[in-house]
Amino acid sequence: MSRILYFEPRIPPNTGNAIRLSAATGAELHLVEPLGFDLSDANLRRAGLDYHDLASVTVHADLDAAWAALRPTRVYAFTAQASTSYADVAYLSGDVLLFGPEPTGLPEHVLADPHVTAHLRVPMLAGRRSLNLANTTAIVVYEAWRQHSFGGAT
Repeated sequence: MSRILYFEPRIPPNTGNAIRLSAATGAELHLVEPLGFDLSDANLRRAGLDYHDLASVTVHADLDAAWAALRPTRVYAFTAQASTSYADVAYLSGDVLLFGPEPTGLPEHVLADPHVTAHLRVPMLAGRRSLNLANTTAIVVYEAWRQHSFGGAT
């Protein structure tokens, strides 16, 4: 299954939604500090409902610690500036799906990290800045899972 990596997330409900997504799909969720909230934040807990115990969530002190723990073979960094669509990738189990914080997205030094395999985007109509982080994550995770015939789903 996929591994979601949020670099320095700032908005509690987006991370709460990602926790719920992780629980529903079996995707691992990895968070790189500093976080813009405390993990006990009420908005995060509310968005994640009662799925926190069903999700795999790991917090890493920094990006280097995340790379050491994940030992990724392929990392897809999502940015509105990419030209390749998320739908043009054949996802493998264990791929890391890297997303940046709202409202800034991934910083240049992270996009240039040698662990990053490719930059991908979710297509939108012209003139739109970006999609919500949790929505973008869900679109990509479900595509990766679909490509694996929704393994484990009922």
